Amino acid sequence: MARAPQAAAEAAARNSYGRLLAYLAARSGDLVAAEDALGDAFAAALAQWPDRGAPDNPDAWLLAVARRRLADQHRARGMAAAAEPHLVLMREEIEAAAAEPAVPDRRLALMFACAGPEVDPSVRAPLMLQAVLGLTAAEIGSAFLVPPGTMGQRLSRSKARLREAGRPFTSPPLEAWPERLGDVLQAIYAAFAKGWRELGEPEGEALATEAVWLGRLLTALMPGEGEAEGLLALMLYAEARRPARRCPAGDYAPLEAQDVARWDQAMLAEAEAVLSRASARPGASGRFQIEAAIQSAHIARRLSGLDTWPDILALYDLLRRLAPSPVVELNRALVLARIEGPEVGLAALRCLNDDRRIADYQPYWAALGRLSAETGQVAQAIEALILACGLSDDPAERRYLEGEIAQAKAAGMQ
Repeated sequence: MARAPQAAAEAAARNSYGRLLAYLAARSGDLVAAEDALGDAFAAALAQWPDRGAPDNPDAWLLAVARRRLADQHRARGMAAAAEPHLVLMREEIEAAAAEPAVPDRRLALMFACAGPEVDPSVRAPLMLQAVLGLTAAEIGSAFLVPPGTMGQRLSRSKARLREAGRPFTSPPLEAWPERLGDVLQAIYAAFAKGWRELGEPEGEALATEAVWLGRLLTALMPGEGEAEGLLALMLYAEARRPARRCPAGDYAPLEAQDVARWDQAMLAEAEAVLSRASARPGASGRFQIEAAIQSAHIARRLSGLDTWPDILALYDLLRRLAPSPVVELNRALVLARIEGPEVGLAALRCLNDDRRIADYQPYWAALGRLSAETGQVAQAIEALILACGLSDDPAERRYLEGEIAQAKAAGMQ
């Protein structure tokens, strides 16, 4: 009996949290208070809907409860008299929006607000992921190769400083967006990457879809921004391959084993067109344009059979100068292995051994295991692949890695 209303509350949390929070924050000018109020509203939904049933318009119900919580917060702080005109206006706007079938989607505006000067630069993109897309500190930490506890502390401190500052948390005008664009792109990319890694999970696919939607909206609102177009192209290249990342039987298929006939050709064509527009913009290419070009080269290699590995290596060399990271070094090492042999790739990969940021990064251990196996270092290969298997949350990917472990063991017995 309680299952359907609880499912309705969980669906509202998945599908509406970011939109509702963005609307409340825009109206109240207080992100932290809006977040607290909306959290209380969802808690009330979980407590009341199982007994009373889910409302016909869950978003309107949640907004009404959150609005009351915001008013209570102002009164508790002794600001009722000063805030009364503002609260009346906010109530009227929220009630008017609640009467509509859907709440206006202001998530992108909230993301640009999170990139304001009052927010520490290191926390801007993580704050967007938590506030707008509802990711946990652990999920955000994984995206930025930062321990969950450290990321949680950074986010908490940032919110505390926002509250202590007492300045309205408002979205900037459109003309101020370009100076904040880099942080917003980073957050959208991190959200997409998380959704991309969660292969076979509906939540992951939904998150990747949301990121692509935000990317499309961003390029429409900011025409002529080559990096925004580069990010959209990058996501489209990857998303076009989603159907082929699982075999018909459900097994995991890496890029080299994917059936290209199952790629979304229309989406690939769109990605090519978007990247071409971005490349034609004046000025040097940015990080996302280069990453999109790498994906384009991989697609061309698989579709045409051309050897694009040297081009891919040149692009990674450019990327490591522009935006160095252990992930770039990892991928570059794999390309080196294709061009100069697994020994050279493994030597490049070992340069990351002491980098704590990748201690729990599953792709690093999978790559180390594969290159070790290719160079005949069976014991190291098995150890690395077992670690990679343990760090994977995807059953299909674990089965694939277990197959590689079995092959390495068989090779060691010969």
